Amino acid sequence: MGRLKKSYGQHLLVSKGVLERIASALEIEGKDIVVEIGGGTGNLTRVLLEHPLKRLYVLELDPDMVEKLSHIEDSRLEVIRADASKFDFCSLGEDLKVVGNLPYNVGSLIVENVVFHHRCVSVAVLMLQKEVALKLSGKGSASWLSVFLNTFYETEYVMSVPPRFFVPPPKVDSGVIRCVRKEAPPELDMKRYKGFLTKLFADRRKMLRKKLPEDTLSKAGISPKARVEELSVEDFLRLYNVYEEEI
Repeated sequence: MGRLKKSYGQHLLVSKGVLERIASALEIEGKDIVVEIGGGTGNLTRVLLEHPLKRLYVLELDPDMVEKLSHIEDSRLEVIRADASKFDFCSLGEDLKVVGNLPYNVGSLIVENVVFHHRCVSVAVLMLQKEVALKLSGKGSASWLSVFLNTFYETEYVMSVPPRFFVPPPKVDSGVIRCVRKEAPPELDMKRYKGFLTKLFADRRKMLRKKLPEDTLSKAGISPKARVEELSVEDFLRLYNVYEEEI
């Protein structure tokens, strides 16, 4: 299998049943271009290739794993050595399905990058640390990233995956989420919107009136005494639009 490197946060998923559930959550069709994040030794890659996809790109940072993946013989497969937290997904197509068992240490950065490329990623099925997966799917306390993701995607929690299904077993459970891009995602300046959200979540205990002018909150129909965890995704979007108009 080759030595796993701690610096890459590698935990290989070895359960065929779980791999098949992840692949089936993508609902792959013959015309689909699929991008796998972190191919590792190719366990999920091989399962994905059992489906009638048009093209499979695998992003892998570890050069040893890139070498292993390159031995999988299938004309639909292309392995790219790349960091998925910085990769330009739109360079691979305009309607991609993204899937992957994300390394715990950079999982949130990869989710953020997928959202930045939502114009060309229509579906994403991602495995993360369970606590993070629950937050992103609205089952835990909100974070700037959960709001950022759910502004553009409908996100559902698919399943939990215990440590015994991995080599080496991680210390915590994992969770799989499925993100389907909204039919009419808002047109926003992504960097400004991210900055707005991170600012609001910076000190969650403070009332919003300590972070934004009361007039702005009032125009958006939000109580000045509210705190970030009380707002819905729609509230954040409305508040951002009012905020941008007033600058």
